Amino acid sequence: MSNSWQIKVPGSTANLGPGFDSIGLGLSLYLTLEVTLQNEWEFVHIGENVPSDTTVETHLIYKIAQQVANQYNASLRPCKVEMKSELPLARGLGSSAAAIVAAIELANILGELNLSTQDKLNISSQIEGHPDNATASVLGGLTISSMDEQGNVDTLHIQEMDAAFVVFIPNVELKTSDSRGVLPSQLERGYAVRASANANMLAASLIAKDYVRIGRYMEADLFHEPFRAKLIPNYNEIHEAAKLAGAYGTALSGAGPTLISIIPLSIKQQFIEAMQKQFSTHQIVLTTGASAGIQVTTYSNSK
Repeated sequence: MSNSWQIKVPGSTANLGPGFDSIGLGLSLYLTLEVTLQNEWEFVHIGENVPSDTTVETHLIYKIAQQVANQYNASLRPCKVEMKSELPLARGLGSSAAAIVAAIELANILGELNLSTQDKLNISSQIEGHPDNATASVLGGLTISSMDEQGNVDTLHIQEMDAAFVVFIPNVELKTSDSRGVLPSQLERGYAVRASANANMLAASLIAKDYVRIGRYMEADLFHEPFRAKLIPNYNEIHEAAKLAGAYGTALSGAGPTLISIIPLSIKQQFIEAMQKQFSTHQIVLTTGASAGIQVTTYSNSK
């Protein structure tokens, strides 16, 4: 039996405007765990975008892996986990969902749980609380999902998107709990109907790959962006500049504070250059939809 593995999980963007808590897109930005069996647990964090605390007992990945193992009455063999990430923390790029998905896969390997893809979708979405980021990290590509009261997830999966994506990452964190705190507890019926119609049109446009409509409905959210916009640095300026530079549309990435634009593949270089000139206080990253979800590489004992 092998004693080392690599677990690679894509980050994600959620909502894409009105697809609130249900639409996710895996991005080609990754959380990677290098796992090696040893006599006791150890976490090593490499580079930026990882927490400073490596204490085993309080580590998110350790806690979730143990939680999943307990759910299946399994025990986990101890290991060394080297963790690195391309996902900045608390920026709306699915860093917590990617960690949850990676932890579930870690438990699956170490506890020999033989989890199905559906098991991983259900467990990750239940822990995350909604299926948008979690399903996108499990499957990659675009996911449109719902979760019932029992925590069962139904997902429509679209593997490829013929577009590029640009994320505008400000140098500030915004916790999802704080961003949710500004949302109203109720919506008037007519307003809710309009919000739901825009979400339906976004989902239909994504399935049809009608990119002009995708952009239009990404910018037509009524569920959350009108209330969160005041928390987001350069929210209006980025929307306007991206549209002038040729973007189909721009929306909050998850709860923010990152914004994401969907753009034609043909303009990606000039778009990035224009945005970098205008928004020098942001980290501006060109990416694509992730072509795959969780990827596990098994190494031989000689590694």
